[in-house]
Amino acid sequence: MDFEACRRAFVTRDPRFDGRIFAGVKTTGIYCRPICPARTPKPQNMTFYPTAAAAQEAGYRPCLRCRPEASPDLGAWRGTSNTVSRALALIEGGAMDAGDVEALASRLGVGERQLRRLFRQHLGASPVSVAQTRRVLLAKQLIQETRLPMGEVALASGFGSVRRFNETFQQLFGRPPGDLRRSHKAETPAADGITVRLPYKPPYDWEAIVRFLTDRAIPGVERVEPRRYARTLEIDGARGVVIVTPRKDGALCAEIHFPKLQALPAVIARIRRVFDLSADPTLIGAHLSQDPALAPLVAARPGLRAPGAWDGFELAVRAILGQQITVGAARGLAAKLVAAYGEPIDDPAAAELGLTCVFPTAARLIGQDIAALGMPRARGAALEALARTVAADPTIFTPRADLASAIAALKALPGVGEWTAQYIALRELREPDAFPGADIGLMRAMADGDGVRPTPDQLLARSAAWRPWRAYAAQHLWAADPGLAPAKAAPAKRTKTDDRRAA
Repeated sequence: MDFEACRRAFVTRDPRFDGRIFAGVKTTGIYCRPICPARTPKPQNMTFYPTAAAAQEAGYRPCLRCRPEASPDLGAWRGTSNTVSRALALIEGGAMDAGDVEALASRLGVGERQLRRLFRQHLGASPVSVAQTRRVLLAKQLIQETRLPMGEVALASGFGSVRRFNETFQQLFGRPPGDLRRSHKAETPAADGITVRLPYKPPYDWEAIVRFLTDRAIPGVERVEPRRYARTLEIDGARGVVIVTPRKDGALCAEIHFPKLQALPAVIARIRRVFDLSADPTLIGAHLSQDPALAPLVAARPGLRAPGAWDGFELAVRAILGQQITVGAARGLAAKLVAAYGEPIDDPAAAELGLTCVFPTAARLIGQDIAALGMPRARGAALEALARTVAADPTIFTPRADLASAIAALKALPGVGEWTAQYIALRELREPDAFPGADIGLMRAMADGDGVRPTPDQLLARSAAWRPWRAYAAQHLWAADPGLAPAKAAPAKRTKTDDRRAA
């Protein structure tokens, strides 16, 4: 890291570097964000780190004024190491809570030593330190932003016991966790719920996200309004409700009603994934703007994100339902599926919003005559076969060693072709380079001045310059004409797994 460049970012309190660098102060033993309001330390007392985990592993504790847990969790390095990106996605989803580094490396198809080396190279910390730092910073956020009792904070942030929770905070901050609480700064509590602030790197195109989710909202499961998104969710058998609204301070507000506090990290991880809060739009936009065709699109929508998915199985079902038909028709079929097989939810927050059930699990669809809902028999059979496959192996929709292996594994699923596999990789696996090149909406957006569209092969060749951010290029091309986002795939020879339109 360039010492003088990092130093200038702290002297000027440049918000562009928030989440990208952290400074350890030798005289105080704390680490800070570039926007910290405290007086900038002398150069000889500063050491810079690429992540909060690296600073914490070096022995520094989080600053109580600039609160590193409130900084954007950026994925700017993802283009350099997608293996680290996939590992972080698994860690955020709880992979290290019940496993170790060896198991994490095995899921990614790399050796344990190789994974440790990559983490050191790109994050400056070990996988264990990253997992522990996430846990500590989430606990600190819950202490300062909610009014949860300390025992519940320990459970909600992933600590195995209250004793371990107290020991960690005493060791890190030199004081018990209760002393960190500032009640007057807590968010307004939700009835029987938790409210947390989830920061992002501005700008953020909330309207585009809401429009995308509105087009696909399933009655009874989701409710979308211009300034609020709500839906039901099931994690490890527990059912709850999440409500997301935009704030004016570079963050979203998440109101979470969930009976199982241990599921809170997984719920927050899903919210961050769906609303793409780890993206660095400045970095991505600068790269894509090098293409003359994309430059005006990026300039028109600098805060455009790539919406994620709440659940891999739900997304795959929606995608298969949407093959050969419009997005609206696919939404209608999904509504019928939920009405027939969705599990009811008994929650006051859900009832108040008109939400009645959660999306059916894979086990719920096994043995059902899905085609009777009004679709071709072959498609109903494909959904039932997909449910059997996912029920037998719930890890199917988790990141793999690389994009190519993920696409190959997804295409082996019943009813999933190349388009659907790329779409699932883009939204569920959060692969920044996933690109459904046969999409007719993308080809129409790239038509030349005479209206001649590129072929799928020509579009794929053109997209090579957009790597490693082709998923975001696709979002800009789709957003150029909202009526096409996403649109049906190009005509091709029909096969059993052909897919023509996104869910």
